[in-house]
Amino acid sequence: MGEREPAKKSKTAKSTKTKPESRLALVRRARRINRELSEVYPYAHPELDFENPFQLLVATVLSAQTTDLRVNQTTPDLFAVYPAPEDMAAANPEELEQIIRPTGFFRAKAKSLIGLSTALRDRFGGEVPGRLEDLVTLPGVGRKTANVVLGNAFGVPGITVDTHFGRLVRRWKWTEQEDPEKVEAEVAELFPKSEWTMLSHRVVFHGRRVCHSRKPACGACAIAPLCPAYGEGETDPEKAKKLLKYELGGAPGQRLKPPPDYPGKPAPPLGAE
Repeated sequence: MGEREPAKKSKTAKSTKTKPESRLALVRRARRINRELSEVYPYAHPELDFENPFQLLVATVLSAQTTDLRVNQTTPDLFAVYPAPEDMAAANPEELEQIIRPTGFFRAKAKSLIGLSTALRDRFGGEVPGRLEDLVTLPGVGRKTANVVLGNAFGVPGITVDTHFGRLVRRWKWTEQEDPEKVEAEVAELFPKSEWTMLSHRVVFHGRRVCHSRKPACGACAIAPLCPAYGEGETDPEKAKKLLKYELGGAPGQRLKPPPDYPGKPAPPLGAE
């Protein structure tokens, strides 16, 4: 009996090797994810209640290290007492701290709110400026907060890199950067400027509802076929459905006064949870 010929390399084995994604393929995949998310969340919006730029600025500062829900439950009392920058600039620090206590880190936040309100009164005529370079000079206001205000109160496109946004865009291999400003710069290059603000809302919505930090609901994810990280979470569709949050999970959202097209329930006021 003669020796066997060496086995030929399987064509299937070759095809399983993942080729590096080209720049063009990355742009196409990123934009397709954005389109898919726009269909899942046509009602995506900022999840902070506000009626004017000052209220959004204050709410965004308060949202650090807490939930938008807790901020929304706190701001009605806050704005009833301090409706304008001039009022908040003259606030008694202890009284202000007491009102914003539910949002955590209330002493530091009260100092920032009084500082930024004073700056608005003294340097900007009591109005919130509509330029990033001006906003970031206010106490407690960084680039992320400035982009939230610009995009949602002034219609100036901006990418808001919070923890949800950073986590998801790294999972999707849009960037490997950890620094928020570098993340913002790299993701911005993938999309037209006109998409930046709504892209931010859609990604954050998806991060809060489906693509969770510890256990993503992969089996209930509309963009699973486009996601390089598929399988990190629960892939069984029925089990994954149980992981969905807010309106997708049948629970209230974060806003006490959501937009008219929001399909979920309004959040309860403070103490009514």
